[in-house]
Amino acid sequence: ELLKTGHRIYGQYTMNQETTRVTERPPFDRSSSQDSLDELSMEDYWIELENIKKSSENRQDQEVVVVKEPDEGELEEEWLKEAGLSNLFGEAAGDPQESMVFLSTLTRTQAAAVQKRVETVSQTLRKKNKQYQVPDVRDIFAQQRESKEKEAPDGTESQSVRTDENKYPGKDGQASNLIVGEKELIPVGPEEAPASETDINLEVSFAEQAVNQKENSKEKTQRGKGDDAPLPSFRLPKDKTGTTRIGDLAPQDMKKVCHLALIELTALYDVLGVELKQQKAVKIKTKDSGLFCVPLTVLLEQDQKKVPGTRIPLIFQKLISRIEEGGLETEGLLRIPGAAMRIKNLCQELEAKFYEGTFNWESVKQHDAASLLKLFIRELPQPLLSVEYLKAFQAVQNLPTKKQQLQALNLLVILLPDANRDTLKALLEFLQRVVDNREKNKMTIMNVAMVMAPNLFMSHTLGLKSSEQREFAMAAGIANIMHLLIRYQKLLWTIPKFIVNQVRKQNTENHRKDKKAMKKLLKKMAYDREKYEKPDKSVNDADVPQGVIRVQAPHLSKVSMAIQLTEELKASDVLARFLSQESSGVAQTLKNGEVSLYEIGGNIGERCLDDDTYMKDLYQLNPNAEWVIKSKPS
Repeated sequence: ELLKTGHRIYGQYTMNQETTRVTERPPFDRSSSQDSLDELSMEDYWIELENIKKSSENRQDQEVVVVKEPDEGELEEEWLKEAGLSNLFGEAAGDPQESMVFLSTLTRTQAAAVQKRVETVSQTLRKKNKQYQVPDVRDIFAQQRESKEKEAPDGTESQSVRTDENKYPGKDGQASNLIVGEKELIPVGPEEAPASETDINLEVSFAEQAVNQKENSKEKTQRGKGDDAPLPSFRLPKDKTGTTRIGDLAPQDMKKVCHLALIELTALYDVLGVELKQQKAVKIKTKDSGLFCVPLTVLLEQDQKKVPGTRIPLIFQKLISRIEEGGLETEGLLRIPGAAMRIKNLCQELEAKFYEGTFNWESVKQHDAASLLKLFIRELPQPLLSVEYLKAFQAVQNLPTKKQQLQALNLLVILLPDANRDTLKALLEFLQRVVDNREKNKMTIMNVAMVMAPNLFMSHTLGLKSSEQREFAMAAGIANIMHLLIRYQKLLWTIPKFIVNQVRKQNTENHRKDKKAMKKLLKKMAYDREKYEKPDKSVNDADVPQGVIRVQAPHLSKVSMAIQLTEELKASDVLARFLSQESSGVAQTLKNGEVSLYEIGGNIGERCLDDDTYMKDLYQLNPNAEWVIKSKPS
């Protein structure tokens, strides 16, 4: 019945779309997915939704997340807290100077997003006659502008905005690497068919790029490529100072990245006229043990007692490995469900025997394991994409271009809690392996997206009433988002360079203020100023000549080494030099990629360097850093 309804909705939807195309032309080259999805491709979606509804009837113990509707101004207040700016208002309000360093690093669109929320909160607090201090937003941003005007041109000035984006076409539509200036462009995601090629600019704020695109589109009408055109072959610029991935930074810097990512995401949505509404889950009673309907954090606490350091739930890992043991060539993998009663019995048996190690995995058929995996995702008390950002993920479909959709997804992945992000990464990597076997299993990336989308996006909204028209539009949109998540996953775990640079500026300014405070303290205490005001360099740097860095490796037999910087020296070359002088056991460790070179201190807390980082370029960006070889975290 649901499948017939889906077909009927599709017919109404496409008829309306045809009428819309004749009468309207959107201001952007709209790339929403609905028009490119045909009735046949949507069939997998409706069948999966029907299977989900049937299975939920057999699971009476599932918890329901209650989402609280915020009061006026409450949403903006929560947003400012999430952005690390809670000291601008309310009971925590203090000297706005505490946030001046942070605000001084923002782009114009980021500052506008903050200003808009501060104004709303200020007006709301005044209406409620709150007694605590509410600073005038004009005063806050006036101080920010004064701070920027005083800055010296030493690399801490506000980010300049490019007014155009260079595109580097490849030959014959191939995804081969290109060298453009000093950047190597590398393809992200497997190629399904020849498609247009474009690079993702990570050096300029995404919101600023959107402003420039809007301004350019006023001058010239963009020529649409057609909504059914193949997805572009997006590529990442290979920056000489190294690509920063999630997990490469120290926790204190990652916290700053998350604050900036939220502000940038909001600025991007503001510029493009898309509403970004965060939601807040009301605390509800959830299971504190077991496997299904258990919060990810609780699961990981259980699992880390069994396997210390594990970041992905053990049951989730085991279900994926069981599916793979059956071979990823199985036709209809993920699409064909297991028998509902058998799945219910397996759930009960797993709950009782999984942690005891007595569960018989040989009894689990491949399609049963796939159904259990999807059930696990659906029955998380809070969505894998999080309560706070599920609507923001869904709203990605409303952004005008595929590039902007991808930029928004990149920021949203950064904002996910660690447990959610790590589990999502494992899922997407598995789904890509399924797609890699599409010739035999008949599961193309769109088939997989159609089957998985309702499990990630719709399971927590099944009880909500909506029009049939809206339901189809939502189905097509979230399937498109799922498609993007699978195909471009390698890009999504990259931290944009402009955000890393903003973190560096914050650290530089904070360090400068701390240094001034220390000078005053030392002077007051009448200590020898010469003794305490040496340049911020490590003890080992005193005897290092110009153009040479000292690399330390405290856990290896050769503790340190002086290395001459050259134009072509990469992080991988530094590791190779240690490798050539180490014992065979340590050398094997190095070969296995279990250690990396780290940039520590200066204008960054700690950063794991990718092998292709050019050391001289990075040294010029952060001359006060120390360089240490150490083990990667598990």
